[in-house]
Amino acid sequence: MTRAVSAARARPGDRGQAAIMLLVITAALAVVLAVAVADFGHHLIERGRAQHAADAAALASLDGGRAAADLLARRNGATLVSWTRGPGPDEVTVVVRVGASTARARATDAP
Repeated sequence: MTRAVSAARARPGDRGQAAIMLLVITAALAVVLAVAVADFGHHLIERGRAQHAADAAALASLDGGRAAADLLARRNGATLVSWTRGPGPDEVTVVVRVGASTARARATDAP
């Protein structure tokens, strides 16, 4: 019976091993979480930039047409994907891309 009790006890060199493993696992999880948050933040910023560029391009194209929309999109770091008149007679719809994000905006001259 004495042997079973002594075998269950930790050896003197094994003390503190669980604390080190817990520290390593916690550090690894913190790094993974930081990378995920940074990637999500980058996506949100890119999406906002795309929407601002689409809004500016749509408003500019009311007076200047497709050329004005393309110019404003490029000045805002975006690429004009499409530009169309409508659906109403005084409306324009633009789609722009910034990185992997796409945004659509519509503007009108109607009162």
